[in-house]
Amino acid sequence: MDDDRLNATFATLADPTRRAILARLALGEATVNELAEPFAMSLPAVSRHLKVLERAGLISRGREAQWRPCRLEAAPLREVADWIEHYRRFWDASFDRMADYLKELQTAKPNGGSDDRKN
Repeated sequence: MDDDRLNATFATLADPTRRAILARLALGEATVNELAEPFAMSLPAVSRHLKVLERAGLISRGREAQWRPCRLEAAPLREVADWIEHYRRFWDASFDRMADYLKELQTAKPNGGSDDRKN
């Protein structure tokens, strides 16, 4: 994935309003009015969020007579998921190594780790 596109996607996803808009669009197409409904902001403010989402390639807007439906474009999200997957595998391997180490420590001290030395 192109670093510029990845940066743009993450920057776009940093805003909770835009994430909420994407969550709504995951259910299906919607108009600007429908997308604006749950937010306490003006239609121009919602339109600005939509422009950011569109520039990042996360949504597209159609044209059907007077209706301009917005739809989710999931490809950039798939690219982010693929990028994150690399790090998930890293952490899984790290936790597996830690589990192996803890198991090794437990078998090295069969009596629960108490000290057998007498004073």
